[in-house]
Amino acid sequence: MRGRILRVLAAFCAVSFLVMRVGTAVAQPLPPMSSIIIDARTGKILYQQNANQPRYPASLTKLMTLYMLFEALRDHRITLGQMMPVSVHAASVEPVKLGVRPGSRLSVEEAILGMVTLSANDAATVAGEFLAGGDETRFGALMTLKAHALGMNNTVFRNASGLPDAAQITTAHDVALLARRLIQDFPEDYHYFSTPSFVFRGHPIYNHDHLLKSYPGADGMKTGYTNAAGHNLVTSAVRGGVRLIGVVMAAPSNAFRDRQMTAMLNAGFETELGPNAMVAAAAAARDSRALANAGPAVPAATQPADGRRVSPDVALASGRDSPAWSLDLGNYTSKSAAYFALHIGVRTAHGGVSHLAPIRVHARTRWHAWITEVSPVHARPTCLAMNHYGRTCVAVHPYNSRQVAER
Repeated sequence: MRGRILRVLAAFCAVSFLVMRVGTAVAQPLPPMSSIIIDARTGKILYQQNANQPRYPASLTKLMTLYMLFEALRDHRITLGQMMPVSVHAASVEPVKLGVRPGSRLSVEEAILGMVTLSANDAATVAGEFLAGGDETRFGALMTLKAHALGMNNTVFRNASGLPDAAQITTAHDVALLARRLIQDFPEDYHYFSTPSFVFRGHPIYNHDHLLKSYPGADGMKTGYTNAAGHNLVTSAVRGGVRLIGVVMAAPSNAFRDRQMTAMLNAGFETELGPNAMVAAAAAARDSRALANAGPAVPAATQPADGRRVSPDVALASGRDSPAWSLDLGNYTSKSAAYFALHIGVRTAHGGVSHLAPIRVHARTRWHAWITEVSPVHARPTCLAMNHYGRTCVAVHPYNSRQVAER
């Protein structure tokens, strides 16, 4: 089967390369492209090409900046609503950027959203300076230390954004390791990578990642480009309970990059699921996306049964055309464990109404946790993410209470 994948991808690359050569005969050719596909759960490499070749990361650098922001959030060193000062340096970095002004402030969550959608360089620089006491150079050193701690031994970072620096290098293999650790270490924050758009101070900001719309099952992660780096892309996608992570670096165009990623993911899912199951999983992913796109979204506040208030991160979908789902999180031996599961579930699902009730199981008290009023945009992806890391979650269909087990 591995040989089949290699033959399919080799044929695709050969044809695409010939087309590229015909259309750009006068252009200087880029170095051979780097690419890799791994299984997110096991880390198994399904396909690789020049995966250890040194590359400029461009805006894939922001994945490490986001890792360090998520780590600070997890460790309660910062909060999502915390305001970060905008320095003259941060405001003056080259586009693409949000356009924040020197002396203003940017919230941690605004910086996260700005990086995952627009790939805003000013947002990344603000975050890097904030985490390193105002010194982006120091932040680059901290990023490099963290990269090596994660096993990214061929990576050096110099800034928070990925703006050109000859000493800032990585490999497709190292980037795949980083993407996998982001998913593993911060399942409650991973949902940010699938954000299609957000409103920043009255202006809509749209995500640059085309595969979020075009590839069934894709739910993140990051694009990147500079003249020296070429066109880079990291994509994570789920089909049939299998999550794959793909990296393409030094592609000659966005279109070529996206086609290469699509071919790699298709071949990877066929290897992991088999051709028939892969087709069925793709159809299920398309159906899930169609359901997620149905109906208007309206703001909602949530109130758990025990009186503790939970605020959704984004508006929940409602109405007959876009019904709310429920998530059954199972039974827990302690109330604190159930609360923690609810916290992760609500964060990952972008909101919902938390419920907790004591039940008797074999003469012992257990705590049953579930979440209602979950948007169809996030119901199945939430359970996929929680199941992937060993947490109980079953998405419950709103019309007939049909439980859809994601694992």
